[in-house]
Amino acid sequence: MKTPEYKERIDAWVDAHQDQILEDLKKLVRIPSVRGVPEEGMPYGRMPAQAVQAMQELMQQYGFGTVNYENHCVAGDLEGAGTKALDILTHLDVVPVSDDWTKTAPFEPLIEGDRIYGRGTSDDKGPAVAALYAMRCIKELGLPLARGVRLICGSDEECGSGDLKYYYSREEEALYSISPDADYPLIHIEKGRLQGEFSACGTDEAKAGKPRNVRVVRIEAGDTPNIVPGKGTVILSGVNEAQLKEAVSGTGAAEGTFSFEADGDHEDRFLVRVKTQSAHAASPQDGVNAVTLILEFLKHLDLAGLGGEKMLLQAGKLWPHGDHHGRALGIDYKDEESGDLTMSLDILRYETSPDQASWSLSGCFDCRAPICCNDSNLTVKVRERLHEAGLEMKDQPMVPAHYVSADSELVVKLLESYELYFGKKGKPVAIGGGTYVHELKRGVAFGCAVPEVDNRMHGDDEFMEIPMLMKSTKILADAILRLCG
Repeated sequence: MKTPEYKERIDAWVDAHQDQILEDLKKLVRIPSVRGVPEEGMPYGRMPAQAVQAMQELMQQYGFGTVNYENHCVAGDLEGAGTKALDILTHLDVVPVSDDWTKTAPFEPLIEGDRIYGRGTSDDKGPAVAALYAMRCIKELGLPLARGVRLICGSDEECGSGDLKYYYSREEEALYSISPDADYPLIHIEKGRLQGEFSACGTDEAKAGKPRNVRVVRIEAGDTPNIVPGKGTVILSGVNEAQLKEAVSGTGAAEGTFSFEADGDHEDRFLVRVKTQSAHAASPQDGVNAVTLILEFLKHLDLAGLGGEKMLLQAGKLWPHGDHHGRALGIDYKDEESGDLTMSLDILRYETSPDQASWSLSGCFDCRAPICCNDSNLTVKVRERLHEAGLEMKDQPMVPAHYVSADSELVVKLLESYELYFGKKGKPVAIGGGTYVHELKRGVAFGCAVPEVDNRMHGDDEFMEIPMLMKSTKILADAILRLCG
């Protein structure tokens, strides 16, 4: 591939502005832009609005015309000779933090070696600053653009993307859109999503002459629909420690996964705790699902076999432990371009009345579906299978998959930018997650990380590698010139 004549100038400019790039990123990281209570003029709370305003000030400082969309998002424009061709979509809101950071406080950015630590450094304030400086680089070097580019910085990506809904209710989708909020080389397929809630309830009347045996009093596991749960609790009655240990052995779970605690107020009642490894629902195989492990555990106990317990065992048949692809539900679809369907049961609640005469069960699952799936062959089928088992599913249609052809001009040109700076061939990939471009016809996710590096996005001690931040700034500048030059 021929090296563009402007490459040396872009590289030199970005390298010379590294300190400024990092200082501007620090300014944004210091704003704790977790979603808060909506107020007038601040639809997602004070801090997300403050982050939007801070980015607008940076855009104006570097000479870009701006539009603030009532603090849902802010847009900065680099004009070209013709109409706008490219939107770059980033976000300034961040997920909540814990008290378990070890390198620095979450909103006190720290540079250590070749990393900058702080909430938002990788998701997505770092990429937002990279995009801003890519545009500034082109502007200050005087590199001509035939068509314009707009940087859009939102403030609600982590909580539903209401910011983009607001923006696109007022503006048209650009010819091309990219979101630097994922991995290189490039993501051109985002699987469809079906998130389903289900429930059942009933009464239990012990049959004459039948021993009551082990009863399930309560189950609480999982609390987020798109996270494979890493912990859960079960309260059982009519059981002893020997039975519990035997049931645990039957699950094949790793040592330390289960723990028991006798209930001092009830002679034959135990609290069972389960601790596993959580994961994102888009990659359930990366974790150990506490919900399905609990259901597997129940299979190895001498349950009373009344209505509530029967329903729990039915749920265990629909979501057997270790089935990440919906095989038991008959929905293990896959295709060559987007890969396998994934399915995870992420929330389960089971409750009995004080006299254990009545019970209720509810849960939520998350399914990421390849492009061959639709409501007819997925949603309807799942609903029917649950109904046959006695579980009623809420009427919730699936979100279709997002797809941009690998042969499109957008994908081809972006991969040229990737190959120029990474020195190797790039191939577009499919993911189970969703990005800002999921609802756009001509949008892909492009950068600013690589799969080989765990930058602890959404976790403690989140960081961005400074060399990757600089490289991404150069790549985005090159991409703008290829698409708009």
